[in-house]
Amino acid sequence: MTGIRELLLSRIRDVQDYPEPGVVFKDITPLLADPAAFTALTDSLAEFTVRHGATKVVGLEARGFILGAPVAVRAGVGFIPVRKAGKLPGATLSQAYALEYGTAEIEVHAEDLSPGDRVMVIDDVLATGGTAEASLSLIRRAGAQVAGVAVLMELGFLDGRARLEAALDGAPLEALIKV
Repeated sequence: MTGIRELLLSRIRDVQDYPEPGVVFKDITPLLADPAAFTALTDSLAEFTVRHGATKVVGLEARGFILGAPVAVRAGVGFIPVRKAGKLPGATLSQAYALEYGTAEIEVHAEDLSPGDRVMVIDDVLATGGTAEASLSLIRRAGAQVAGVAVLMELGFLDGRARLEAALDGAPLEALIKV
């Protein structure tokens, strides 16, 4: 696993002062452009998904879509996008959550999750944990179980893991890279 982490980390570019001064943005587009690195990432996340008995993958908007869809295909399970409010047609379940400055809201199609589903949440980065925490609430409100959360990278200094601990309720949290 150390070799995979090194490969993935070598394909993530730091962009200084983006989107605002003082922020170092972790750009994963070089990783996505490298077929060996993207395959290694997909395989690692799919292995975690299968190991924890997931029957569906939820991808969090927007990079979670890019990562979650191939993971679902590789794991042989369904894929469900969790979108920003107002982006999905038809009946949805929504969940509001707090941001550092304000609130946001995410939605999922109500009929896409059902009792008996075990859902793995996939995203690129775990930062403060707000979006992931809201997605776990949506999954449970739909009657499904949380199989776990898997991310490419965890920004440990933002304490997202601590915020998610209660919401995970014993489900695993896997980060391939921790910074």
